[in-house]
Amino acid sequence: MDARILEFITKHHVLSCSFSLGDEVYSASCFYEFLDDPARFIVASSGSTKHVNMAIQNNNVAGTIHLETKEIGKIQGIQFQGVWGKADMKEIQAYLKRFPYAAAMLPKLWHINITYIKFTDNRFGFGEKLEFFV
Repeated sequence: MDARILEFITKHHVLSCSFSLGDEVYSASCFYEFLDDPARFIVASSGSTKHVNMAIQNNNVAGTIHLETKEIGKIQGIQFQGVWGKADMKEIQAYLKRFPYAAAMLPKLWHINITYIKFTDNRFGFGEKLEFFV
């Protein structure tokens, strides 16, 4: 993955992701930890939430991470697609290392294995995009 994409992802900690099931769509925002080999986000969410229940039935997910700015020349963000699943022990440890206070809540942790990322960074020119495919 391009170093500019990694740099952007590691500077942030909240993503928004979208889920679909039949005709219904739903979005959620989650704190994340990112692991790079393979590329995946680790997120916490109760197993009783609407988006987790949807993801269990249709594990394809899409989402965004973006910088909030009104200056067009500073716009940055990623759009991603991935596959939802249960986090393993390594992923759980990485998430709790980044967010140690989360351990007190005994969170249910999940991963989003990245299949595609498009990174927009207007600092390199208007509409400049980098893509990463798995």
